[in-house]
Amino acid sequence: MKHAAIRLKKTFFNHCPHEIVNTEGLSAELFRYESGIEAVRLKNRRGHLVVLPYYGQMIWQAMFDGVDLTMSSRFKTPRQADDIVGTYGCFMYHSGLLHNGNPGEHDRHPLHGEMPLAPMDRAGIEMGEDIEGPWMAVVGEREYLMGFGDHYMARPRVVIRPDKAIFEIKMEVENLALDAMDLMYMCHANFAFVEGGRIIQPTSFDRADTVVRTSVPAIVQANDEYLARLARMKEDPCATEVIDPGLGFDPELVFYLKNLKKAADGLVHVMLRRPGGDAFAVKYDAEDFSHLVRWILANNKQKVCAFAMPATCGVEGYYAEKQFGNVRSLAGGESAGFSIKLGYLSAAESAMEESIIRASL
Repeated sequence: MKHAAIRLKKTFFNHCPHEIVNTEGLSAELFRYESGIEAVRLKNRRGHLVVLPYYGQMIWQAMFDGVDLTMSSRFKTPRQADDIVGTYGCFMYHSGLLHNGNPGEHDRHPLHGEMPLAPMDRAGIEMGEDIEGPWMAVVGEREYLMGFGDHYMARPRVVIRPDKAIFEIKMEVENLALDAMDLMYMCHANFAFVEGGRIIQPTSFDRADTVVRTSVPAIVQANDEYLARLARMKEDPCATEVIDPGLGFDPELVFYLKNLKKAADGLVHVMLRRPGGDAFAVKYDAEDFSHLVRWILANNKQKVCAFAMPATCGVEGYYAEKQFGNVRSLAGGESAGFSIKLGYLSAAESAMEESIIRASL
């Protein structure tokens, strides 16, 4: 199978976008934001991704068939920040890896861990052809090393193909130490808020399968009305099948999806179908991810419908998740790999996807 690679250097990037490779209906364009953050615009025939190769390999924007898949926020471009809330406007970031979720009173880790804004040591563009046809990827490596602490290698990767608006996000974590390390990972995909959108999932919307999070993290300003709304949702979450602003998404609503059924291909498929018939979609292997998290928020500052975030744990913070038994252990020298396919579906494609999900029920 064909394969080629370009090793990127930060000196390749400047404020004027320029194409570095173009082949088989795929191309990569390099540029630098005014903030100094480097970016790769990874294009195919249906749209593009903007990937930040040295900034946690975050995907800042995803746009296909003229539809922006990205959450709306006040951050028009990525910013240099100390934690993810300082630049919260991206389509996707890698959440984890040693710690994850909203830190509780016993936690000292940043929101969603050390990986979201991690400085990558190496980045590149790879291209090739396999049994599915041509592909192009942004790849990277980050070696985490802490004196008296953990030592691992993270290898994120995002792959697109010429005629598909579904792309693949991968993360490989290798424990370089002799001792075991904790592992918590979530693909934090922040899809756009779709008023009137309908969630199609391979489980029910009753209280046993669509479980509302009733704990309130420190970053959320709770009041009596919000707590009452959470209590109502806990008893009857069925109304959340349709994204109706009247349900109240400010402050946030977070759900844990349970008892998810696999489709015929062995993957879990979830979809947010837009009123026009097209859709956003996520599919993943449940063997890699024990949890599926949903986060919906809509106010004057930001709007997001992260309807399907595969994870190895919940979002209650390291200490709580450790007590729940949700923190994985990666032995010395051991590796773990994660893969998620997600993106956009046309109306015709989404009709087929809905039939796949319905058949799994």
